[in-house]
Formats: sequence, C-alpha cells, structure tokens
Amino acid sequence: QVELVESGGGSVQAGGSLRLSCAASGGSISRYAMGWFRQAPGKEREFVAGIKWGDGRSLYSNSAEGRFTISRDNAKNTLYLQMNSLRPEDTAEYYCARARFPSGLATAREIDYQYWGQGTLVTVSS
Repeated sequence: QVELVESGGGSVQAGGSLRLSCAASGGSISRYAMGWFRQAPGKEREFVAGIKWGDGRSLYSNSAEGRFTISRDNAKNTLYLQMNSLRPEDTAEYYCARARFPSGLATAREIDYQYWGQGTLVTVSS
C-alpha cells in the first residue's frame, strides 16, 4: 500500500513563497505520473500541476502556470511543488497523488490517480 505524506504548508503573506513536499513510502513513484491538487473551503478539489514519469514533462492549471513549479526526486521518492507569488485565492488544502497506472502522462483528472495524501494546508493572507 502506497502512502503519501505532504508537508511544507503554512501561513504566508501574499507575494510570498512556499515549497510543498510529498514523501512516498510503500511503493515507488519513479515510473508513475504524479500530481498536485487543491481544495479551497467550500469548493471542489481542483488540479494544480502534474509531472510525467521519465522526462518529467509537466502540466499546469491556468492559475498555477508561471508561478508554480512541480518537480520530483525519484531517488528520494519525493514530489515537490514550489509556489511563488502566492495569492489569497491560493489558500487551500493541497494534496499530492500518484497515478493509477505506470508509464503514463500527467493528467488533470482525479480518476487517473489512485493514491492520495492527507493534505497540507496553505493559507495566504492579503
């Protein structure tokens, strides 16, 4: 059973930065696409960023494009999300996820991800 544990969340002022981490155990992430999703209070969970296995090709939501960077360290079995120029609307619980099947592209669809972390809270104040 794969376990994903997020960390790095916290409170920051608008314009600040945070780096989220997602440590995997019980299974490898190296051959799987990985993704970050978020859920703001009262809203549905939404895709933020994804990264393909292998060449690390990435995919971003319109909101994240240009401000967030997803990366992975397969040797450490860890996924990252560098978030810069944070805005109050980025306030949410952030979740990492591992794709359901190996050797695939990163997608924005929750159904394509099998394992999920418990989330880490990011709060951005104005």
